[in-house]
Amino acid sequence: MADMNTGVIEAFRANAGVLGDDVAGGHFTGKRLVLLHHVGRVSGTEYVTPLVAATDGDAYVITGSLGGAPKDPAWVANVEDGPGETTIEIGDRAIRVKTTVVRPTSPEWERLYGIWAEYWPDAKEYETHTDRKFPVIRLEPVG
Repeated sequence: MADMNTGVIEAFRANAGVLGDDVAGGHFTGKRLVLLHHVGRVSGTEYVTPLVAATDGDAYVITGSLGGAPKDPAWVANVEDGPGETTIEIGDRAIRVKTTVVRPTSPEWERLYGIWAEYWPDAKEYETHTDRKFPVIRLEPVG
């Protein structure tokens, strides 16, 4: 996964966030991605993770699906335990965002997850691989 992410990040930065059929088998062609910057809660290591992002007004919505794996991806806990703000890269710019992790117990979860699942059709397949409901992270620009 790290090797695939490295290729996606390199292509994202080289092409102002637009990925074509030559990246990850064309899986992200035509879709909006963000590069999420986060710090490992245990290691303190800085990470950048490419994620499919839907929009909710001026904010972006990402989901910790990990392709339907049985556990949340580590980046979710990094964001949840983080300072409540981070940087994302979108297109050819970096912006500061407020991070809000929305768990399935929240009344806002269904609406936000619905936005993401509608934008990313693979969501339905991911749901068939696990019983867990994926956490949603709302990224709201600040400043």
